[in-house]
Amino acid sequence: MALHEQTRKAASGPTLSGEIAARLLAWYDAHHRELPWRITPHAAAGGARPDPYRIWLSEVMLQQTTVEAVKSYFRAFVEKWPDVKALAAAPAEDVMKAWAGLGYYSRARNLKACADLVASQGGRFPDNETGLRELPGIGAYTAAAIAAIAFDRPAAVVDGNVERVISRLYSIATPLSEAKPEIRALVERLVPQTRPGDFAQAMMDLGATICTPRRPRCMLCPVREDCSAILSGDPERFPVRLPKVDKPLRRGAAFVAERGDGAILLRKRPDKGLLGGMTEVPTTGWTARIDGATTSEAAPFPADWRRAGEIAHVFTHFALELEVFHAQVNSDAPEGHFWSLAHDISGEALPTVMKKVIEAAIPGATKKHRPID
Repeated sequence: MALHEQTRKAASGPTLSGEIAARLLAWYDAHHRELPWRITPHAAAGGARPDPYRIWLSEVMLQQTTVEAVKSYFRAFVEKWPDVKALAAAPAEDVMKAWAGLGYYSRARNLKACADLVASQGGRFPDNETGLRELPGIGAYTAAAIAAIAFDRPAAVVDGNVERVISRLYSIATPLSEAKPEIRALVERLVPQTRPGDFAQAMMDLGATICTPRRPRCMLCPVREDCSAILSGDPERFPVRLPKVDKPLRRGAAFVAERGDGAILLRKRPDKGLLGGMTEVPTTGWTARIDGATTSEAAPFPADWRRAGEIAHVFTHFALELEVFHAQVNSDAPEGHFWSLAHDISGEALPTVMKKVIEAAIPGATKKHRPID
């Protein structure tokens, strides 16, 4: 019988599963990460409970985004909107502006929709996975994370860090894209009935700080004695991944019109679709064809357009290259557009790709800090 099969069968028994959970929790008590949305194990032992609003907000922000990138956004949000009712009362435009730069902007729209719904039901989040999954923007992973961390439900919380830990612990040879059901089943067996929220966070922290993608610190791992990837001599081989496929390339042009007083011409994107509800400078369509849509001939109105450079940006499903053009324009904003003064530009709901465009045309224009009102 293969080593990883033996290990997996052993893990299905309550004794080894309980030992792994106990060692992880002891390690977490001593080495947990300090994060602004968390309750420390010491505080939890003293009776403190996590705020479901803060856990929900952090989990939505953490979808496809790193912990370090989220921290400052999280603090800004809870300072301005300390509870779900306050967020529900906020104008959607303000929420989009506060989210600008965090990416994956459908999350912000779903965040507002979810806050509106929860607030309309008394401001209390459902305390189980089934109820949580009925809320806008909450899928299987986020529901499990909130249920476990906020309400101490024994839910299987499986993010990228946990997938890596489990793949190595059981040396799963199946490519990760196909192994997800198996990984989830293994996590379900490991989740303890006591402190399941701390267990979920312990697994995440182990993957983030010890069982890292490159050069894992195996000698510091609390479950190294049971890890078959260590015994294999090559833990970095796991998880097994299929070769990456190159993203398709799209091209287009962006036009930065600047007024004499430094104001920049902007418009709002449609509420639905890519970057929905965010703010942008005028652009062409983004296509895979080279058909003249990347030149000044595609400008939205006549002006002395001059090439300012080119920017590149990568979205989830495609890469984008935009030719950037700049012109001085002193006229009223066309229908559907508006002028944003220089001191207001950093407060607009500009996605990162648009900040790159404006910076290419007017260096420093988006760097001026303006607090969220």
